[in-house]
Amino acid sequence: MSAVEIRSAEDVVDTTRYPLSHPGSAGLREVVAQVRGDLREYGCSVLPDFVRPALRDRLRQECAGVAPQAYYEVEVVNAYNISTDSRLPDGHPGRTTMERGNAFVARDQIPGELIIHQLYTSQLFQQFVAECFGLPRLYELADPLSALCLNVVTPGMGHPWHFDTNEFTVSMLTQEPQHGGVFEYCPNIRSANAENFDDVRGVLAGGRADLIRQLALRPGDLQLFTGRYSLHRVSPVRGDVERHSAIFAYSEHPGVIGSVSRTKQLFGRVLPEHLAAQGRAMRGDELLD
Repeated sequence: MSAVEIRSAEDVVDTTRYPLSHPGSAGLREVVAQVRGDLREYGCSVLPDFVRPALRDRLRQECAGVAPQAYYEVEVVNAYNISTDSRLPDGHPGRTTMERGNAFVARDQIPGELIIHQLYTSQLFQQFVAECFGLPRLYELADPLSALCLNVVTPGMGHPWHFDTNEFTVSMLTQEPQHGGVFEYCPNIRSANAENFDDVRGVLAGGRADLIRQLALRPGDLQLFTGRYSLHRVSPVRGDVERHSAIFAYSEHPGVIGSVSRTKQLFGRVLPEHLAAQGRAMRGDELLD
């Protein structure tokens, strides 16, 4: 299928398994019910072969084509993405530091004809994702860089344990590495009302393997995840092939733009939109990050 033939999400998605254009159908209701059940129990749901198998190689090639534009910088971080110089008490898990070496291609570097862009901007796809998370609707982030991005993890690097800023995350693996690069997470290890520092500290110290789940993801699988409450990481990539994954960032509120500090950390630059939005960040809880 050539680029000109892809005009909507229906051309991209395996609509036999995931009938997005029939929101009231029994088939789609069944899928949504499955996802909601997974999210309640595990904090994560994976829909295999969401992208048509015939397009899987094109998906990989398109994202591999923009991957060299990723902003890359190795830095020392903690699980809460706050300053490592923050004043925290002894034993606080935020005092545990790790090396982060993953990189991101920003939205303004991702052409509109790419499969991941077609999906991200699709009203049908957005409606489907909103239903899966039990929300009346979703909004694309107004952020010109982080709304849609490609995460690149090079061999020898990983994405260390962390929590997401957004309550929910939607992503798709587009290229799997030869070895490693496994998505690991601790389902609902904290809540909007409780940080649960003891268990977080235990995982970071390597002593709570019982809290960790692993996912076997394949290119084209859609992952829906409550990353604000589930500590997670991508284990170090080994071999000669990078790990690529698309991140579709949505919000329950319109006009959301990332902070100047976090944007510069991830993309190495900020735009006038970020400077204008300083001080207007919205949070639905009082968690550390």
